[in-house]
Amino acid sequence: MPLLTRIKGPRDLDRLSLEQLDQLADEIRTFLVDAVSKTGGHLGPNLGVVELTIALHRVFESPKDRILWDTGHQSYVHKLLTGRQDFSKLKMKGGLSGYPSQAESEHDVIENSHASTVLGWADGLAKANEVLRKDDHHVVAVIGDGALTGGMAWEALNNIADAKDRPLVIVVNDNERSYAPTIGGLANHLATLRTTDGYERFLARGKDLLERTPVVGRPLYETLHGAKKGLKDFIAPQGMFEDLGLKYVGPIDGHDMEALESALARAKRFGGPVIVHCLTEKGRGYQPALRDEADRFHGIGPIHPDTGLPIKASGADWTSVFGDEMVALGKEREDVVAITAAMLQPVGLKKFADAFPHRIYDVGIAEQHGAVSAAGLATGGLHPVFAVYATFLNRAFDQVLMDVALHKCGVTFVLDRAGVTGTDGASHNGMWDMSILQVVPGLRLAAPRDADQVRAQLREAVQVTDAPTVVRFSKGAVGPAVPAVGRVGGMDVLREPGTDTPDVLLVSVGALAPMCLEIAGLLDQQGISTTVVDPRWVKPVDEAMAPLAERHRVVVTVEDNSRVGGVGSSIAQALRDAGVDVPLRDFGIPPRFLDHASRKEVMAEIGLTAPDIARQVTGLVSKLDGRYDQAHATPEPARD
Repeated sequence: MPLLTRIKGPRDLDRLSLEQLDQLADEIRTFLVDAVSKTGGHLGPNLGVVELTIALHRVFESPKDRILWDTGHQSYVHKLLTGRQDFSKLKMKGGLSGYPSQAESEHDVIENSHASTVLGWADGLAKANEVLRKDDHHVVAVIGDGALTGGMAWEALNNIADAKDRPLVIVVNDNERSYAPTIGGLANHLATLRTTDGYERFLARGKDLLERTPVVGRPLYETLHGAKKGLKDFIAPQGMFEDLGLKYVGPIDGHDMEALESALARAKRFGGPVIVHCLTEKGRGYQPALRDEADRFHGIGPIHPDTGLPIKASGADWTSVFGDEMVALGKEREDVVAITAAMLQPVGLKKFADAFPHRIYDVGIAEQHGAVSAAGLATGGLHPVFAVYATFLNRAFDQVLMDVALHKCGVTFVLDRAGVTGTDGASHNGMWDMSILQVVPGLRLAAPRDADQVRAQLREAVQVTDAPTVVRFSKGAVGPAVPAVGRVGGMDVLREPGTDTPDVLLVSVGALAPMCLEIAGLLDQQGISTTVVDPRWVKPVDEAMAPLAERHRVVVTVEDNSRVGGVGSSIAQALRDAGVDVPLRDFGIPPRFLDHASRKEVMAEIGLTAPDIARQVTGLVSKLDGRYDQAHATPEPARD
């Protein structure tokens, strides 16, 4: 009977021998490759933390002891060891989340998938234990070396180190990578620690040699041992952590179960904050992942488990369209530079980096710094294009507002994965950007409907030199071009009503253009004439919008963004300001966190489909007709 099937909870690990633990690690890797190759998911990171996760659950007592993960995509092994071994619907509706989930298990503390937050959580939990006198409770924060490039991690470390006697174990999972190889000064420091992990062996050999030396040997060794800090900094300069007041243990081989348990047990006994530095190998045990130099199978779709090749070829997607156009722009304009926050490949900038290696800047998982640095680049005479997932721009809002916009810097932010993304769950839906950016003075926001518009609007964006611009697009395959049949102001007309007195002005935002044309077709079948327009630039609202709306009986907006404060709200305000009293109905994403499922399933759940919207618009027009009939009805003669 396989060992993995006998693990129903963490305490089942206690009775296994060292040999059995090694067997269990092999079984877990086999399970992960088989399961994740069918569903897709974060394979590489989890293959790297198998032994580490086993050791954590043997040394600590979850859920009494809080084990936190940063980021949460490396928690698959943790799920397996805490009773969740059905991965058949991983990241699908009704299946396991791709991140920790409080709804799934008491062992999942935080549902984090935005990096660099775990140390702040750990600091707060450790303080709570102290106040509530839970002396037998421990807090363990596992953070990747990539997540340590985020400024929030260092803000937390500064606070953690302030309490020398508050227990807290920080496990640095150092695999030299976030998505791609980790970059920056911290990465260089950790690399130094990796390459000098012979310190203890050096000291042991020195002791043996000196103790055999007559007369002066023992005193000289004691002198050297007394100077341990200076010697250790010379051979393994970990002073960055120790100077903060943090006890440092490591580097530890993250695949040596015995060494891991020993280090973690020592850290657990220590009465203050401790860093345990573990060296792991992303993609360990799976050759296709190890051969993948780009990101070691960080995140994959369904693949053939034997070869690692995709099961079906993917067509052109939004990201690749943007990436190719950036290369074309780079050839035409030497002032165009690019910025990424540790996601060079996922946001489509790899080709630009290959073509222009001196014009690409990877700031690590530090979106705030990336935005401010972009302001500096623009002030220095360049035009930076900062490509980031839409959900991650939330983290840099203050910098967009106070550094880029206030200083009228020509910076272009490209937001990938905008709108409903689906399978990565609540934290990854890019559903807030068009709301939070509405309040930024001077900012201009484009929502391309197809690949042609991505190219065109990116070029329009980088022409702006006195304000921030934003170009946002969806995740996945980009559909066929949606041609315009006319132009009103700066807006594209996608469908004309065929009457001088149209009923509905349907405002289509971004990638929802095909669905809006479908809605118009359904309305036409009900005898409701519809004009469909794509504003292209949704902020500011085009000056032609109000007079166009005035020619219609009702305005309907459809956007892949929160209804609260989104494009529909801004158009409604523009109509009010212009004195246009036309009813407006806005369709978008409700203000709630959306569970993981496919994009299609999520859209259906929130009623953002053509039949749902057409049905509601038909009802709205019918109500307006009823009011008209009632207002113009012939009154009955008065009775005596």
